[in-house]
Amino acid sequence: GRPGPVLVDIPKDITAKLCDYEPMAAQAPTVLTAPPDASIEEAVQLIQKAQKPFIYAGGGVIKAGASGLLNEFAERISAPVACSLMGQGAVSSFHRLFTGMIGMHGSKASNMGVTNCDLLIVLGARFSDRVISRTEGFAPDAQVLHVDIDPAEVNKNIQAHHGIVGDLGVVLRAFLERLPSLKRPEWLAQIDRWRLEAPLTYGTEGLKPQYIIEQLSELAGDEAIIVTDVGQHQMWTAQFYRFRQAGSFITSGGLGTMGFGMGAAIGAIVANPGRPVVLVTGDGSFRMNLNELTTIARYGLPLKILLINNHTLGMVRQWQTLFYEKRYSQTNLVEDVDFCKIAEGFGLPATKLTRAEDVIEMLRTALDTPGPAFLECVVDNDEKVLPMVAPGESIDRLMLAADAID
Repeated sequence: GRPGPVLVDIPKDITAKLCDYEPMAAQAPTVLTAPPDASIEEAVQLIQKAQKPFIYAGGGVIKAGASGLLNEFAERISAPVACSLMGQGAVSSFHRLFTGMIGMHGSKASNMGVTNCDLLIVLGARFSDRVISRTEGFAPDAQVLHVDIDPAEVNKNIQAHHGIVGDLGVVLRAFLERLPSLKRPEWLAQIDRWRLEAPLTYGTEGLKPQYIIEQLSELAGDEAIIVTDVGQHQMWTAQFYRFRQAGSFITSGGLGTMGFGMGAAIGAIVANPGRPVVLVTGDGSFRMNLNELTTIARYGLPLKILLINNHTLGMVRQWQTLFYEKRYSQTNLVEDVDFCKIAEGFGLPATKLTRAEDVIEMLRTALDTPGPAFLECVVDNDEKVLPMVAPGESIDRLMLAADAID
């Protein structure tokens, strides 16, 4: 058989080896100034008066390096926190105030919390259509406090009652300097009831992608960086992987860029030597950029590739099933491609997973393999990402598992 890749230490200047470029000239650091005291004080008054505040955190929290401050702020004011897709990891999935993802594939606790809150505190988020869905039904009874560094985002999609343009780290520190500890036990108890009414769940027959992601979360470790491509596997990862810290989730978000994952994962490995990196991809996305396996093999990059193979462009098929009377068009990938042989052809050790009882053992083997490893997981092509908000519906109108039976 073909020999595997030669493992090498990743040199510090590997970026220069992989691409020829001239580094940008160093720039003077930006001096961050706080918004006017009057603007901060008005926001503080809104927070103190609220009975049911809810925090919607986006990727801006992570880019600002403000995850720790967000946690302290949420605890100070006893406000539950939901994250957008790009905000995953801004609050640990294990935090008692974290309610999960918000929006089209958000949890019931998140979407009902936003719908019933009286103050929505939006931090570093842009109100994308995948979050708000029907504008008129989004946080209908709430005042909106929006903090973002980009003035173009404030009042763009949702009108804010009070907007603050500034660096999140500076703004959150200003809030914490002025806010006392606030307790809201009744509101948090209601959030907990929504958690219990509709927890994230899935069936138990056969090999379930949600179960694979859950077990990956258990085995990968606190320092793991998870990268995804685009589609159902991306949403299952956002829903079922329990992120411990900011910067541990890399995905293309609203760009919807199939093929993004392989290059992003290679970049994550190079930029974070010593941290485990796992690429979760789908068979459609993997086809877009599988030629980059040669880069992984050439440099012996210790990337673990988890291919969720459902033989279809799953998210589009899901929409065609639920909303287009199963008129499937250009979604079913009928070619019987042996992805393990492709990976082996590039020199990666590869294994195929088809049974639920083998998940833990095969995941552990792949994660413990020195250098790269490839694990193909064959799942049913009609497995759906749920909950889901149908197009044009308010985010409190969640389609749960029982509603999506064919």
